[in-house]
Amino acid sequence: MIWFWIFFAVVLAFGFVVFRGSPYVPSQKRYIKQAFTELYRVTDKDVLLDIGSGDGIVLRQASRLGARAVGWEINPILVAISRMISRKDKKIRVDLVDFWSAKLPDDTTIIYVFSVVRDISKMTDKLQVEVNRLGCSVKLISYAGDFSRFRLIKKLEAYRLYEVSPLQSDKAQV
Repeated sequence: MIWFWIFFAVVLAFGFVVFRGSPYVPSQKRYIKQAFTELYRVTDKDVLLDIGSGDGIVLRQASRLGARAVGWEINPILVAISRMISRKDKKIRVDLVDFWSAKLPDDTTIIYVFSVVRDISKMTDKLQVEVNRLGCSVKLISYAGDFSRFRLIKKLEAYRLYEVSPLQSDKAQV
């Protein structure tokens, strides 16, 4: 009987995410490393926010390159896994956060996201509002998502690098 409840909890935790964002799709280390060296060179001056950080592989790669890395994940099981794997790395923080109701950390320099098509327009609006609030440009690395309202800087296979700049006050009504 206990196995039923464990199975039910796992299915519920992973199934719930489908209604709030992208499903968990593990990233491959070699592609992340390539994105962080060829698309955008992550350094110790960066604060990376991974929206939907899953098991934390993106966070760990950013940290290896010197960045401080913050992961937002809505699935409590993945938060626990990511925290456990990254527990010795002081430059990594993983939070149980729903992106739609959170504010970007004030020192964010780069955002990493895997997004499903149905959320891109809403996510574009949310990111623009947050960058307007921050008052400074932020880089966005998107895996597979096309954020065409932002300025595309570079493409690398399935990755795209964008610059998200604050809008002037008369254009900031998103």
